[in-house]
Amino acid sequence: MQTIILFGLIFVIFYFMIIRPQQKRQKERQKMLDAVKKGDKIITSGGVHGTIVGIEEKTLLVQIADNVKVKLERGSVSAVIREAEPDDKPKQ
Repeated sequence: MQTIILFGLIFVIFYFMIIRPQQKRQKERQKMLDAVKKGDKIITSGGVHGTIVGIEEKTLLVQIADNVKVKLERGSVSAVIREAEPDDKPKQ
């Protein structure tokens, strides 16, 4: 009986320490990928910076330099960079 309780306790610990946080990160990543739009600046998993100029169902057309566009899978996007809004306060 103690063995069953011990295995149950280990499973509960694994669920709250490993499985649940991973599922949360995966949902946040999927939400980020679904929210990308034209004009967003992105960083790919390979470290390439670019701007989205076209969107298809599973791919993105990304401009990485003048007259250089590449087609990437949505899953290769590691971060979406949003420009910070300018402050109304002048610098002192």
